[in-house]
Amino acid sequence: GELLVSERIDREELCGALSPCSLSFEIVVENPLELYSGTVEIQDINDNDPVFPSSQARLEISESVAAGARFPLESAQDPDVGINSLQTYQLSANPHFALDVQTRVDGSKYAELVLEKELDREEQRELHLVLTALDGGSPPRSAHVQIHIDVVDANDNAPVFNQSTYKASVRENTPSGTLVAKISAYDLDDGPNGDIVYSFSSHTPAKVRELFSLDSATGELRVKGQLDYEETKLYEIYLQAKDKGAVPGVAHCKVLVEVVDVNDHAPEVTVTSVYSPVPEDAAPGTVVALLSVTDLDSHDNGLILVQVSDVNDNAPKSSQDSYDVYVLENNMPGVPILNVSATDPDLGRNAHLSYTLFQSDPTVGHLFSINRENGTLYLLTSLDHEDQVEFSMIVQVQDGGTPPLATNVSVNVFVTDLNDNPPTVLYPLPNTTATYTDVVAPGTPAGHMVTKVVAVDADAGYNAWISYTLLQATDPSLFTVGLHSGEIFTARQLREDDAPQHTLVILLKDHGEPVLSASATVSISVAEIVKEVLTDLTDVAPANDPRRHVTFYLILAVILVSAAFFITMLSVGIFKCYKWRQSKELFNSSRSTLYRTPGPFHHIDAVRGGFTPPNFYHQVYLTTDSRQSDLLCKKPFTSSPLGSRQSTMRNGEPGLYHQIVGTASRPPAPDE
Repeated sequence: GELLVSERIDREELCGALSPCSLSFEIVVENPLELYSGTVEIQDINDNDPVFPSSQARLEISESVAAGARFPLESAQDPDVGINSLQTYQLSANPHFALDVQTRVDGSKYAELVLEKELDREEQRELHLVLTALDGGSPPRSAHVQIHIDVVDANDNAPVFNQSTYKASVRENTPSGTLVAKISAYDLDDGPNGDIVYSFSSHTPAKVRELFSLDSATGELRVKGQLDYEETKLYEIYLQAKDKGAVPGVAHCKVLVEVVDVNDHAPEVTVTSVYSPVPEDAAPGTVVALLSVTDLDSHDNGLILVQVSDVNDNAPKSSQDSYDVYVLENNMPGVPILNVSATDPDLGRNAHLSYTLFQSDPTVGHLFSINRENGTLYLLTSLDHEDQVEFSMIVQVQDGGTPPLATNVSVNVFVTDLNDNPPTVLYPLPNTTATYTDVVAPGTPAGHMVTKVVAVDADAGYNAWISYTLLQATDPSLFTVGLHSGEIFTARQLREDDAPQHTLVILLKDHGEPVLSASATVSISVAEIVKEVLTDLTDVAPANDPRRHVTFYLILAVILVSAAFFITMLSVGIFKCYKWRQSKELFNSSRSTLYRTPGPFHHIDAVRGGFTPPNFYHQVYLTTDSRQSDLLCKKPFTSSPLGSRQSTMRNGEPGLYHQIVGTASRPPAPDE
């Protein structure tokens, strides 16, 4: 008695939009014979997407439509029923339209576009929106349609000139057809609403229309008649631009045309009065006649000119007395590096300038050249900073007068450095057959300097700053190299099991851009007795080494210089002792004489007291019955203890002030 599904059931195919959807059947039961009726309800599932009639929709909406206008949209269809059928619509975000979803009597949904913000074709000619239809399934199914809205133009913009006033000037003898000015206006509307026609304003005088013509399509204002400066010097022309709309928009502008005078009138001389005859004894300065001269032309065209001939009384003058030019080395030959600028207020040949290059160094003439006409200084060859850093020369600027006048301008050319030289190793010498081996004894502690790599860089500044790096070593843990000194130190204490021979490869790099590098190979032997190493070295050294004699003479020179220095210092010491003994005897004799001399004053020179530095000594003046005496402190750094060879100064510092009790009979005299 089981009821089975014999094929796939499609509710939409069986019932369409009818709901509920049911299938009826009858069952016959035999023995006894009975008839039963049954109904199967087909329940809907969300197995269909909403569908729009087309994937795109197009609307034309005038920009003059007011806000609040509604525009119905085509509805989507969903064959599902109930909650699975079409439930709502959604509109993509935009600033102009909103979506209003309505429900029909049968429960179906439809949507309308509502204009919230007025359209402006001049801002946006078209809009693209997306309308989405959603059913109520879980998850919901959807469909989309592209809505293309064309904004239809309305004549809501008047023409606009790009400027309200145009200015032009023409000569009075300008022929007919000459362009005076071109006016331009624009209209943001489209079609006939944006087509512009130019014309004279209604209040333009007939005389102006006779002298000027205006192209209605291009806005070109041209000369039509004969202009005369003496008749009218300035024309004020009013023009207008109209579009071709049903109610045309109008814009106005004016053109100011200035007529420029030309010398088209000869001067007229009028004799006002003549005193004739003139007596033969008339004094100089007597008026003979009164004349008046008139010219209808204006400004310079109306003057009687007196020509003043030029005299070469001005020397050329340069904008600068000297020039400093910086040129990168390895430059391209033939490039200009400087333009010497000079002026001459004279006229004609007197103001024609020529430039000549003078140089104290004859080699400069092969390196630099100057254009005689314009003063452009050229570099004829490539310069090398390492060869020469600075060039000095004189540029003479001379006019063409008679006699000519000249001015000298100094030019200094500085060659700036490029990093074009790698470091050069001085020690150990590279690419030689001789082998230089440095020796270090076993057990040498860490931090001991074994040798030093010496290198130079022909460049300058930062390009010549060399750094040293240990690139390769027999035992990398045994030696280190100073980054900027090139000194090779032991990194740890040497052990007996260390290799007897070590080869170090030192990488030398400068700090230029790009970085250039070189390498040096250092051989180090670990030996208990230096003689063993020397014996080994003699086997590999060349038989005849010319440097042996140089080394011998260098050692001999050092010994001689050291001996001379020792003898000199010994002689100076003996001389100093002799002078000291002589001054001591003089001091003792002067002291005994000083105390035997009668008088109210006593003078004592205290040399090298226990409380003063060795380079100080004091004079103490004692007066009889004085309550306080003066202490004069001699200046330091004296070479003799004698007071006569010192300059004295009065010192009141607490550490050097002494009070000596006595009685004062009188103050010391200035010379005492």
